[in-house]
Amino acid sequence: MQNTWTYKNFEIQEGLKPGSKMFRYFFKVFEEGEKKCNFCVWIVDEALTRMDPSGDFSAIANSRKAGWHRWIREKIDKGDFRNRALKYEKESEREINLSEMQEHVQAE
Repeated sequence: MQNTWTYKNFEIQEGLKPGSKMFRYFFKVFEEGEKKCNFCVWIVDEALTRMDPSGDFSAIANSRKAGWHRWIREKIDKGDFRNRALKYEKESEREINLSEMQEHVQAE
């Protein structure tokens, strides 16, 4: 599932990472056809049922998407184009600067 939407003069492509066993949802932000950054949402397995009792990835994405879109729009409004992830852990959430991570995750 991949969707595309626009905000101001930016195009945002979004979707679940295909074949991932962990919940990974990616947003790729483009300006005039050039990629500006990636934003990601990661949900650890222990937090999935907090989002949806069945742990269904599509149901979680559909129920949370409006809030994630607000997060993306806020980043764009602030001119913050650092690659970031919003990680939901068992009882909390935190924002991660992806460029500071030692292991690299590829957006597809």
